[in-house]
Amino acid sequence: QVQLVESGGGLVQSGESLALTCKAPRMIFSVFSPKTMAWYRQAPGKERELIASITADRTTDYAESVKGRFTISRDNSNKKVYLQMSSLKPEDTATYYCNDKNNALRWGQGTHVTVSS
Repeated sequence: QVQLVESGGGLVQSGESLALTCKAPRMIFSVFSPKTMAWYRQAPGKERELIASITADRTTDYAESVKGRFTISRDNSNKKVYLQMSSLKPEDTATYYCNDKNNALRWGQGTHVTVSS
């Protein structure tokens, strides 16, 4: 069963940076590399939202709320997707998940980010 594992979350202050990693250790390269991968987040009491995506050819797209502050990237050989977050705000506090944007896999546990003011 495909597993997605997110890591890198933590507690930071407003304005600081954090880097998240998502890995798919059981997915083979030929399956992972063509996928459009995405990062999502879910804040307490809110629905999960798509915040960034990256295609196989590394075309990226961002939600307005994170554009200019977050950067998504991927390492196909290691089956990883990254989310570099800078200028963090308290409203970025959420649990962050990654997944296949077009064909959702089983959701991982996510990694929690708390931004204090």
